[in-house]
Amino acid sequence: MFKINIRETQNPAIIKFEFPDFISYGSNFEFKNIDETSNSPLAKQLFYLPFVKTVYISGNFVAVERFSIVEWADVQDEVKQQIEDFVTNGGKVLIETESETTKKIPVTVYGETTPNPAVLKFVANKMLTKTAVEFKNIDEAKPSPLAIELFKLPYIKEVFIDENYVSLTKFDSYSWDEITIEVRTFIKQFIENGGTVISESLISQTKEHVQQQEEYFENLDVTSQQIVNILEEYVKPAVQSDGGNITFENYDDVTKRVTVTLKGACSGCPSSTFTLKNGIENMLRQMLHNNDIIVEALNG
Repeated sequence: MFKINIRETQNPAIIKFEFPDFISYGSNFEFKNIDETSNSPLAKQLFYLPFVKTVYISGNFVAVERFSIVEWADVQDEVKQQIEDFVTNGGKVLIETESETTKKIPVTVYGETTPNPAVLKFVANKMLTKTAVEFKNIDEAKPSPLAIELFKLPYIKEVFIDENYVSLTKFDSYSWDEITIEVRTFIKQFIENGGTVISESLISQTKEHVQQQEEYFENLDVTSQQIVNILEEYVKPAVQSDGGNITFENYDDVTKRVTVTLKGACSGCPSSTFTLKNGIENMLRQMLHNNDIIVEALNG
């Protein structure tokens, strides 16, 4: 049996009916009357109820505004039951137009655990970006429309995107068991509907993009170039497989200190930071024949 949840809103006249999966991505719908519901059989059905004033459809919910002739406490269970019965019996929430159908790109997205219990890695079967980027909040996420949308989900704390995967850090108050399917579906539908994961024109302005350019590498000293090559060949592949990334920041020839930044699943994970720091330090000492090298691993 199809089940939905009832959620109150700040507006006492409007209540939300949340679905277990996303019913709309990229578009928000507002229906003021039954004549406007040609692309939403569910909205049309709801307008047969005499107290329904407006129907909104967005993301994973249908919100209904009532006329003042009733109170939600008296009718919300009736509306919930009607929506559940409608969908269970094969009723459509929205009818896709031909243009919406043809623009879809079949995409596979699956979740992978990482060494950091707060981070889950969502892997797609297509390239998402050539430049690894990390966003700590929605204000930093301007280069990534996908990250902006993910930050609107209440449980997403940080977003890291690299190659063909998205690593997401959740807030501690949520469990991955409760939200993994919802997040996976969200990312899958975003890509399938032609959403922009990374805006190349904006990503070119970021520090991450600059660090990955050939000109940046050529301006480094010889030892720094050797360190970058070692990180790229021996360290980064393993880190990426765990849903993270590592970037070279600088090398101080006087103190022999190498500074790197950990990102994605590796950022903020004490065990990862300790393991990587010591592993990289030993590797660099051996390969550069210098036992004085010290590695400082920063969280991105």
